[in-house]
Amino acid sequence: MTMKQEKKCIYLRAALALAALLVVLLALDNLSFVPSMLLTVLRKGAIYALVAVSMNLLNGFTGLFSLGQAGFMLLGAYTYAILTIPAASQKSIYQRYANGGIGFSIPELLSKPLGGFGLLLGVVFCLILAGFIAALFAFLIGLPVLKLKSDYLAIATLGFAEIIRAAVVYEGFGPLTNGSNLLYGFTSFASFNLSLGGTTLHLETVMPFLFSGVCIAIILLLINSTYGRAFKAIRDDEIAAEAMGINLASHKRMSFIISSFFAGISGAMLAMYQASVQATTFKSSMTYEILLIVVIGGIGSVSGSIIASFLFIASSEWLLRFLDNETWIGGFRVPLLRSGFRMVVFSIIIMAVVLFFRKGIMGDRELFQKKPASTAKAAKKEARSK
Repeated sequence: MTMKQEKKCIYLRAALALAALLVVLLALDNLSFVPSMLLTVLRKGAIYALVAVSMNLLNGFTGLFSLGQAGFMLLGAYTYAILTIPAASQKSIYQRYANGGIGFSIPELLSKPLGGFGLLLGVVFCLILAGFIAALFAFLIGLPVLKLKSDYLAIATLGFAEIIRAAVVYEGFGPLTNGSNLLYGFTSFASFNLSLGGTTLHLETVMPFLFSGVCIAIILLLINSTYGRAFKAIRDDEIAAEAMGINLASHKRMSFIISSFFAGISGAMLAMYQASVQATTFKSSMTYEILLIVVIGGIGSVSGSIIASFLFIASSEWLLRFLDNETWIGGFRVPLLRSGFRMVVFSIIIMAVVLFFRKGIMGDRELFQKKPASTAKAAKKEARSK
């Protein structure tokens, strides 16, 4: 089997695996006995998997240390919400601002002539537009900040995220962003539920997996392309990469913009999951959570980021939720357990991973990565000698 045929076979298997997974998720979504917390972990985990992979593209595969992910997610979330709030609801949602909102909704405009297909088309268009807005800001700030190195780049991008969050709640932008108030009423994942006779077919878990799966597949294709190899060369040795004819500035900017594009889409998906948007959601702590996922999964591993995303969400939303609650046992208050202690535990976890498990769960390997032929032959030879 040639390398080209082998790649086609891998892509076919991946597509079949995704299709089988969607069928399982469809069943879980519509079985009454499935715990709601499990569905929460699956939905939010799929969204965080996309933003973690987008961050890994930049930090793990290109070697650029950026902490602006929450800012790009915020841009994507607000762009999506503004474009999809029904025209009839905008007056009540923007009640503090006269003539607030844009006066139309893209999914609403397309669903009138095209029905359910128009709704899907409108949502996909708005998701892509949310990514483009994030990418546009990435291009603009990338011109000056990508000249910085390491920690300076991280500080600059973190500052950008905080500036964007402050700008969104600025009263001057209130007629568009609703200031510090919630944006709600826009198209969410629940909008895709289908009414079949007297029953409802729920798709709230299938849709985030479908959108994230397609986006991650595109990122994987990019990583395995000539551009992806150029990113890795820059990560490993900038001087050697430049000597090979790779344009460092151009490829760094490209990686930064693409990473921000998918972060914007994941922000829009988070808005769809929560069915509301507020700037306070996208604090710097969100970026640290995503960084924790990337480090635990393995810097330079897509499958590691995906696995770590679900582990983190399961721990954060389910297993370790008790850490944020005051607990009393027999009149004795358990020390340390209070609001915010969960993030202290996660900080300790990331320190432990950095100190003792620097490669994370997967290191730079992938889940179904084929063993190099030379290594396999050496292993066979060693086994025969024994």
